[in-house]
Amino acid sequence: MTTLYLVRHGETVENVQKVMQGQTPGTLSELGEQQAACLCEQFRSEAIDMFFSSDLQRAVQTCACIAAPHQAVVHQTPLLRERDWGDFTGCYIPDLKDKPFPDNVESIEALKQRAAAFLEEVRRRCPSGTVLAVGHGIINKAIQSVFYRLPMSEIARMNNAEVRKLQL
Repeated sequence: MTTLYLVRHGETVENVQKVMQGQTPGTLSELGEQQAACLCEQFRSEAIDMFFSSDLQRAVQTCACIAAPHQAVVHQTPLLRERDWGDFTGCYIPDLKDKPFPDNVESIEALKQRAAAFLEEVRRRCPSGTVLAVGHGIINKAIQSVFYRLPMSEIARMNNAEVRKLQL
């Protein structure tokens, strides 16, 4: 059995500004850097066999901080990227409230396919042991949706630097 710690990246400047980040790099805020440091302390004495991160800067920075005391390689993967918000990317979120989704927003089906592919990769590369993966709010929700076989609407939103534990 594999234990998967699913982590959302630390707070970003764009989170504070209420900007739809999507697959843009993002920059950890001062609080986000503090959150990453707290996660580092939380997992310092935990035996982690493998670290995965989205290849987007905000997740990479968070994961690198957590992995540093373990002197471990962080495996970056596009499977953990945030949802592609298409034309909504970079927009002020409150302005989008009543707007229909553009045609170029990544579908829930595509998101769940990425989530399932990530879970399969974890099972393949670490069939037993402990894995820590840093992703984003929506992809982490999709991973849990696939794992628990529940609609995404039934998965609670993850806060910045929040950790969820799955037993694969």
